[in-house]
Amino acid sequence: QVQLVESGGDLVQAGGSLRLSCAASGSSWGIISIRDMGWYRQAPGKQRELVAQMSSDGLTKYSEFVEGRFTISRDKAKNTVYLQMTRLKPEDTAVYYCKADDVRLENRVRGDYWGQGTRVTVSS
Repeated sequence: QVQLVESGGDLVQAGGSLRLSCAASGSSWGIISIRDMGWYRQAPGKQRELVAQMSSDGLTKYSEFVEGRFTISRDKAKNTVYLQMTRLKPEDTAVYYCKADDVRLENRVRGDYWGQGTRVTVSS
């Protein structure tokens, strides 16, 4: 019903920066609204964890490990969310997933959706 397409993952040296993007689109029906859009990550052998989230009202939530290094932003008109990551550390290496919560479509379907993930590798 809804596709989330992420981009921006790459190999970067420690201390570097990356910007991730995630665009949501309806496969057959248009998107009316999305409540929250956010980023999660999953490192090898670890559980998926929240990185940052932004509500439709602009409220943000960050996990502690972000420590002011990452900034989430959102373009509601484009149903797109971004994650600007700076001062990257090797422990930030993971697959980063985009998530859209409470997506409302023109056909009245509502649901939560995940992207396919984009890989971020930080070398020391």
